[in-house]
Amino acid sequence: MKKKIKQMNKKVIIVSILLLGIMPVFSTEIPGEIINAFKSGNAVQLAKYFNQTIELTLFDKEEIYSKTQAEIILRDFFTSNPPTQFQIIHQGGKETSRYAIGSLVSGTNKYRITFLLKTVNTEVFIHQLRIEYEHAE
Repeated sequence: MKKKIKQMNKKVIIVSILLLGIMPVFSTEIPGEIINAFKSGNAVQLAKYFNQTIELTLFDKEEIYSKTQAEIILRDFFTSNPPTQFQIIHQGGKETSRYAIGSLVSGTNKYRITFLLKTVNTEVFIHQLRIEYEHAE
């Protein structure tokens, strides 16, 4: 009987270790690379997280673009509006679907950045990205 209990305890320990090793995959935090890409205005780095198609809203224009098209549009946006500051204001969701709202400052302009992330297997993809002028409250 004691031998069976020891074997069961070993199995529980092994399963626990394996589960703890998997836990970071299901992290609910926004990847730091995405935040850094917004801070530095790096469209190439940001596009690494784009889904194959992405719903991109830039001010009043909303379209579904390929990953490459969206990268070019964002590169042009960051060239015209180099970020001086970016911070996440709010984020939420669950393991497989997250959203974040951020504030990006460029010169005297302030923009509201909203994006939706989805986790497929272990990879995080941006499915929607919205950039709009931030209005004073």
